Amino acid sequence: MSAVIVALVIVLAAFFLASMDYRPANSTAVHYTYSVVNVYHHDTNAFTEGLVFDSGFLYESTGLYGNSSLRRVDLETGGILQLLNLKPQYFGEGIAILGDKIVQLTWQSHEGFVYDKASFDLLQEFQYPTEGWGLTYDGSRLIMSDGTANLYFLDPVTFQRIGHVTVHDAGPVTELNELEYINSTVYANIWMEEKIAVINPQTGVVTAWIDLTGIPDSKNQDPNNVLNGIAYDASGDRLFVTGKMWPHIFQIKLVPSA
Repeated sequence: MSAVIVALVIVLAAFFLASMDYRPANSTAVHYTYSVVNVYHHDTNAFTEGLVFDSGFLYESTGLYGNSSLRRVDLETGGILQLLNLKPQYFGEGIAILGDKIVQLTWQSHEGFVYDKASFDLLQEFQYPTEGWGLTYDGSRLIMSDGTANLYFLDPVTFQRIGHVTVHDAGPVTELNELEYINSTVYANIWMEEKIAVINPQTGVVTAWIDLTGIPDSKNQDPNNVLNGIAYDASGDRLFVTGKMWPHIFQIKLVPSA
């Protein structure tokens, strides 16, 4: 084997190994893997775009034109307890709960909806200029993603934008998708990736990465059925994840990466 070929092999091997490491160069974030604590049933017709745990139930927003919905779901059985189908022109996206209300985004319609949490009756509609992807609530502001590196803060009464941060870890972190506010941080799915970014919402800095490589259901034959959906039970300190049309919801525990 010539010296040129040997050098080429070394370069390609180094590139391959580097491509397997999801950690950005010069990252200051800590890193976690996971262990599965419990497994629950999940509706395989649910193209999950938003997921929230509240008062013992899961609330889920599903996407796809003609198949978008808002749901109340029994965690233990996966059964749908309440269902509201969106009009076919809307593609459902992230949701957040504000007291006795549920706020739901849509993808490209620039339109959001506010529902009564108990009845799912529509109370209000509002507009926003970007696409709608993920949504969560920090107790005083709605936090919204649009697939870019930005997180936008919305007033929970007027739904007007009141600020934003750019998420970064040795460079911008884009494709921010479904969001969950947990212990003063924002957990964000990264679209098409088996990882979650843990973000300081005041600075936009990624403080941690959660590597979910190999989680069951992730090797779905349809490339669109990706990891997407984070919910947190604060009273029980339980973290749940799922994906689009996955058959299961997984309760996971974070494990520090070696």
